[in-house]
Amino acid sequence: MTDTTTTATPTSTGWSEEERRAMKEYAAELKKAKGRGGKLTREQGELDVLEKLAELPEPDRSMGERIHSIVKDVAPQLVPRTWYGLPAYANEKGKVICFFTPASKFKERYASFGFNADAHLDEGTMWPTAWAITAITPEVERQIASLVKKAVS
Repeated sequence: MTDTTTTATPTSTGWSEEERRAMKEYAAELKKAKGRGGKLTREQGELDVLEKLAELPEPDRSMGERIHSIVKDVAPQLVPRTWYGLPAYANEKGKVICFFTPASKFKERYASFGFNADAHLDEGTMWPTAWAITAITPEVERQIASLVKKAVS
């Protein structure tokens, strides 16, 4: 079934070109990590994330750079890394806690900031795990900082 909310074009396998590219990026990330003995240093992760951010068109680049800065300030224990070609931040066990999905990555109308299952965002029996972002305002910065603090608590 094709998702009609995206403009990405599905291939005959059901995956869009953008999705296939992301999977290839993840395979390359795993291969690169294996070449380093499976270890990702904070410094290398930082370089990888900054490189991905530099490749992005505006406004994705500036939003991603601002999110990167917020996550580093609020949760310095998280290690920057790429994940499916996305800027992401992992805990000490290497589990991705949060990530930024630029709108341009999958030809969407908005970027998003999301969290994985290891983030401590649980609130009752249902809670959001991703937020759409069209601009980084001071209020959005505060919300992101609050979410990241909660996610690592």
